[in-house]
Amino acid sequence: MKSITINGSQRESVGKKATKALRNAGQVPCVLYGGDKPVHFAAAELAFSKLVYTPNAHTVVINLENGETLNAVLQDIQFHPVTDKILHVDFYQLFEDKEIALNIPVQLVGNSKGVKNGGVLRRNNRKLRIKALPANLPDFIEIDITPLKIGDKVAVGDLPSDKYSFLHSDNTVVCQIKTSRTAVEDEDEDEEAAEGAEAPAAEGAEAPAAQE
Repeated sequence: MKSITINGSQRESVGKKATKALRNAGQVPCVLYGGDKPVHFAAAELAFSKLVYTPNAHTVVINLENGETLNAVLQDIQFHPVTDKILHVDFYQLFEDKEIALNIPVQLVGNSKGVKNGGVLRRNNRKLRIKALPANLPDFIEIDITPLKIGDKVAVGDLPSDKYSFLHSDNTVVCQIKTSRTAVEDEDEDEEAAEGAEAPAAEGAEAPAAQE
């Protein structure tokens, strides 16, 4: 999984006055959980743009001014209800030997046969929650929808999960092809039906009588 680096400075004071002063200076107060004790730090608001305003999932490398480097994932973020400015960010520390639960985006590739024939692609889950070691976290979960016909669906149980486990039941639907008013039968089914209809006619056909 791709990482984003955030440079921060540890906070000596975590009171309301200190927090307000940080925000006025364009800094975002942050807390890193998961280690021996919480780590309070602050970072420039612009540093979070690639982490927050994207559908992709990332891990985070936090570089503190004392030279300490910590690996983490975004756990929670608070926005101002009016201005949408970032008010606070919580991170969770990563360790190489400890699994982490994370929401991973689903990426669909290919052109569905059912959609070509008028069906409608419905995305039931745009993200799936998985559990894995940090080294096995994928950037996205790819699903090839090319073979899907009208009425077909892809469930969690249909997806490979060698390096991670899904935190959903196997029958959780990820995407499906629904029928519509303009939908027609899939082309390959039409062709099979046509071939089946032509075969008996050919066998039972008689040669035309010779004209005198």
